[in-house]
Amino acid sequence: MQEPIQFHRADDGIVTLTFDAPEQSVNTMTDAMRDCLAQRVAELEAQKDRITGVILTSAKESFFAGGDLKRLYNMQPADADKLFAATERGKSALRRLEKLGKPVVAALNGTALGGGFEIALACHHRIALDMPKAQFGLPEATLGLMPGAGGVVRMTRLLGLAASQPFLQDSKLMSPAEAHEAGLVQELAATSEEMMSKARAWIAAHPGSSQPWDAPGYTPPGGWSDAPEAKRWISNAAAQVRAKTRGCYPAPEAIVCASVEGMQVDFDTASRIETRYFVGLVTGSVSKNIIGTFWFRANEIKNGAQRPPGFEKRSVKTLAVLGAGMMGKGIAYVAALRGIEVWIKDATFEQAQGAITAADKLLAKREEKGEIDAAKRQQILARMHAVESYEELAHVDMVIEAAPERPDLKDQITRALEPLLRPHAIWASNTSTLPITGLAKSSTRPERFIGTHFFSPVHRMQLVEVIKGAETSKETLAQTLDLVMQLGKTPIVVNDSRGFFTSRVFSTLTREGVAMLGEGQDPASIEAAAMFAGFPVGPLAVLDEVSLALSYNNRLETLKAFAAEGRPLRPHGADAVMELMLNDFSRKGRAAGGGFYDYPESGKQFWPGLAQHFVKPENQYPQQDKVDRLLFCMAIESVRILQECVLDNAGDGNIGSVLGIGFPRWTGGVFQFLNQYGLEKAVQRAQYLAERYDARFAPPQLLIDKARQSATF
Repeated sequence: MQEPIQFHRADDGIVTLTFDAPEQSVNTMTDAMRDCLAQRVAELEAQKDRITGVILTSAKESFFAGGDLKRLYNMQPADADKLFAATERGKSALRRLEKLGKPVVAALNGTALGGGFEIALACHHRIALDMPKAQFGLPEATLGLMPGAGGVVRMTRLLGLAASQPFLQDSKLMSPAEAHEAGLVQELAATSEEMMSKARAWIAAHPGSSQPWDAPGYTPPGGWSDAPEAKRWISNAAAQVRAKTRGCYPAPEAIVCASVEGMQVDFDTASRIETRYFVGLVTGSVSKNIIGTFWFRANEIKNGAQRPPGFEKRSVKTLAVLGAGMMGKGIAYVAALRGIEVWIKDATFEQAQGAITAADKLLAKREEKGEIDAAKRQQILARMHAVESYEELAHVDMVIEAAPERPDLKDQITRALEPLLRPHAIWASNTSTLPITGLAKSSTRPERFIGTHFFSPVHRMQLVEVIKGAETSKETLAQTLDLVMQLGKTPIVVNDSRGFFTSRVFSTLTREGVAMLGEGQDPASIEAAAMFAGFPVGPLAVLDEVSLALSYNNRLETLKAFAAEGRPLRPHGADAVMELMLNDFSRKGRAAGGGFYDYPESGKQFWPGLAQHFVKPENQYPQQDKVDRLLFCMAIESVRILQECVLDNAGDGNIGSVLGIGFPRWTGGVFQFLNQYGLEKAVQRAQYLAERYDARFAPPQLLIDKARQSATF
């Protein structure tokens, strides 16, 4: 069987180690790769007298992709000692390589991430193919991890404590040119031949190479941890990290600790410190939450897990966007960015033209930043066409109707345009709440009618909720998912129901915050509870931005619709507060001058009327109860939605809750939050919240059943 690292010694004494993991499209740090690396280093040591230098490169299109995430994901706390020993063995091989006494060059023929970039850092010199799409860096923190193959130790010694943190904590990635500018790659090459030639030339010119930190008297940029500049950074670092993570994300804190502690000791001790923190993160719950959702489930979606089989993949070349409001403008812009010809119609030609004007403003900002040039800007704008009549849209492959949330208006638009379209054209109605099956009654071909729910701002938000109507065909679903992927978005698929998944769950968060205010809780403590839970914004601040009037009108429409269906909803504690805010106090939200907050030039502050009309200082709940009410209200509603088969699987709910509605990323999503909490404990906590506060927290039967079966979502 082919070994994952090929060893070739040329006549000039230069050994080329070529990473080429068998039966894998990329190189990863598997046990076989780690063992082979140790073996190859032992061979180098044994042949040292016959070696003039070493080049590390790859036979794949990329250099090295990093660690074996499946292996790390499966590591449990009981595996900590085994993982520590294995990590130290791998690091030992890299340390022996850099102390070989011979020049070692990394010839980076493509992307090097995570452990792959750590291998490159262990080399004395780095030369990269100048490929703009290649990426270098240490993305571990985005998955709740940290570099564990010497990345923290080498980066802090190479760049200094402060300068290394954007690459370690923030997982800043670089193109080859950016890595060269940062000093992390020493040379660039236009071709593979030039890269290898430069590597050989550098080896010939530097026969006795070693790492700078192994030289006597070496001082890293900014000094060791006792230097004045380093001390200033250290004094602020912990507070800055805690402000950023709010204690929910252990990886940045572990990185800071390993960085600071490692700069107080020798290299090998620093390396062991790094390993201890690394093992703690790998075996902890937060990394598993994040990896499970944002690596494994995200890749399943990317690879078509939701797409019905048997239908040829199709790219949309021509798209009609109906409505040039906030959502329509955003959809049209993103489609044009992705190379799709877009025709935009609104009530007037001037309104449709406004979508092109809005796109130009966004493109102008990108041009100012150097992300695109003037020619690219004009090329994108040239794909956007404002039209006056429906007849001008008859040729399109797909329609996305993004009119306001009024069934009568959507009905009118569907009946006017659909008869003009070609038979294969797909009709997608963009809506956040309106049932698609009802909207499809306006269509003469409901099998080609589907729902999409884009999120605002469209050019930034990654999620698209795709809604199947009762008669939506599998082919229509498949081709709509193709479009979502073509737009560079992440889809989740749901069955039809008012509010679908995201809007229904998101409304529980905002209503819960308002309900607690109505129960006399200090608004500052409500918003703080959201911050401590890991939400990006508090529920009262969110409602001010969305508009209290819009939110409550949606609530009234939902109440009316459910009553008409013969299944009236229970009253909610937020309803009375919203009525007072809107009808008695005329507090409609930020756009209307103020809602729960006032907005003076000095910065937003709570409206004093909240304390006057709602707060009961003598009746404040435990803060943890407030935190859990915000988390559990969303998680429990999600279980109900899964139980009702609106969602087909928990994985889409996890992705959708974080990417679409701001559920804390550290949890891995609403269902993974319950998994890591422990389902039996979650049932008990939900029962406590139901007994203490309201029956809406009662655990659904699906949650109870899974807890009894010791199962997970």
